[in-house]
Amino acid sequence: MNALPLVDRLDGLLFFPVTPFQRRPDGRAGAVALETFTEHVETRIAAGPAAVFACCGTGEFFSLDLEEYAETVAAAVRAVRGRVPVVAGVGYGAALGARFAAAASAAGADGLLAMPPYLVTGGPDGLRDHYRALADATDLDLIIYQRDNAVFTPETVADLAQVPNIVGFKDGRGDLDLMQRIVSAVRSRHGEGALYFLNGLPTAELTQLAYAGVGVTGYSSAVFCFAPDIALAFYRAYRAGDRALLHALLDGFYRPLVELRNLGAGYAVSLVKAAVGFDGPDPGPVRAPLSAPKPEHVERLRALVETGRGILAGAGTAAA
Repeated sequence: MNALPLVDRLDGLLFFPVTPFQRRPDGRAGAVALETFTEHVETRIAAGPAAVFACCGTGEFFSLDLEEYAETVAAAVRAVRGRVPVVAGVGYGAALGARFAAAASAAGADGLLAMPPYLVTGGPDGLRDHYRALADATDLDLIIYQRDNAVFTPETVADLAQVPNIVGFKDGRGDLDLMQRIVSAVRSRHGEGALYFLNGLPTAELTQLAYAGVGVTGYSSAVFCFAPDIALAFYRAYRAGDRALLHALLDGFYRPLVELRNLGAGYAVSLVKAAVGFDGPDPGPVRAPLSAPKPEHVERLRALVETGRGILAGAGTAAA
């Protein structure tokens, strides 16, 4: 276990691996393919992300039972070998979330990403109590994920920032006015750096320049799953303030990618998962209720990846 606090180890691009499944004869998803998952994580770790977020949204957390989840998180920990932190997704209600948190801790995870509670929409008091209960149930550091039915007031986030092991806040809503008020409320009450803020929108690169303007400097990258060279080139340009390369990638790769992603329900996961097989092992199908992307959309993404690499070549940027 690394002695540094979790948030101090998240200074870099964050990798959210897919969870491969075996392909059944009827084409549907079978058991977790742990060997393929290990290869997926190992090859991407070699490219240099700052952390691995296993069994989260891109990793189809919703479809994993507790045993599959524990095995997959443990496989990530073994593949990483302490080089970067492993953060595992948790969700559902506080009682079941605590069981997943315990499984992640036993598997060797360094922290947790707390996804929204199942089904219900809670008010400020209910959300505050839910995440406090989840934090109380584990010794691991916790990052809260705002999306779907979990929408926070600035005051609630500032309250939760007082909990010692709630260390971060990831936004998947895209409301910059709300995010600015959340960042301001936490800073006003607790000072700079009280929480690690993270842009968690699908294809976060498209919005990251705007998020940085309200004080959210970190982001997750689904593109890293299937094109780590493009994702890392964008991240380095973002950190260096290389506007020419940022704009070239935004205009030529990331905006067309988002427009392609928006053509199908669930493409933020299923299209990404299909693309992992471009340069690596077949990750298999997604589990229902997600469904496979249309073949023509997969081929459009394959061509778009080549376009992105052409942008890097034209800019003289070496592939990672």
